[in-house]
Amino acid sequence: MRLATIRTADGTQAVRVDGDRYAPLGAPDVGAVLASPDWSRTAAAAGPAETPLDGVEYAPLVPGPGKIICVGLNYRAHILEMGRELPQAPTLFAKYAESLIGAADPIALPPETEGMDWEAELAVVVGATVRRASHDEAASAIAGFTVLNDVTMRDWQNRTKQWLQGKTFEGTTPLGPVLVTPDELPGGTAPALELSCTVDGEQVQKAATDDLVFGPVELVRYISTILTLKPGDVIATGTPGGVGHARKPPRYLADGSRVVTEISGIGRLDNAVRAES
Repeated sequence: MRLATIRTADGTQAVRVDGDRYAPLGAPDVGAVLASPDWSRTAAAAGPAETPLDGVEYAPLVPGPGKIICVGLNYRAHILEMGRELPQAPTLFAKYAESLIGAADPIALPPETEGMDWEAELAVVVGATVRRASHDEAASAIAGFTVLNDVTMRDWQNRTKQWLQGKTFEGTTPLGPVLVTPDELPGGTAPALELSCTVDGEQVQKAATDDLVFGPVELVRYISTILTLKPGDVIATGTPGGVGHARKPPRYLADGSRVVTEISGIGRLDNAVRAES
């Protein structure tokens, strides 16, 4: 099943996407759908998808998640090629909802940065309340997966040892376009998908999501040990090699840059960078 949050003349609306058509779900967004304990059955029974998707504008998949937890240094091949040891525990940081934008919205380029970078990522969307989850409980709590780009202001990120200030600038993190439930993906809750990112038509990142050091289930289990995860929470699982900051010389996004982030079986984000006035 595929779910999305779209924009309408009356605000946002959660829908079930079937092929090139959609069915409304009677909720303002996907987060509100997931808040119902029987959300999967209700969404499946919402009726036929009759409205064409042509011209639909996607809002952030979950416009107001209670938590956005992100993971750093989580692709095995990239870590090893950099000569580092594999981490013993996930590196965690956070974003806030104000950073989120839709699948085709412009990425806001703040005048305060000269180091805006791209980071294509698979994102987990939580669909149940869990605390100190077992492996099976963590797997059951995964509602599905979507696409995220953890756009980062490297000059702000590296001002201190804490990354938050470079990770959550307003209007910089595309999320969407759809949530895809695990049963529709190869590997289920451990999906084996191809992730890629292009900048101005040039491929800058490509990786397989089954190369993650800490997979989705392990991340839900680990994070739920720290705090309760709730429906609509988002976990960004980390980015592979190919970011602009690691290049020699570094390469950063500029006004007018076009960033396309795609994951096979899920969908794509297509965002232009626009300087804030």
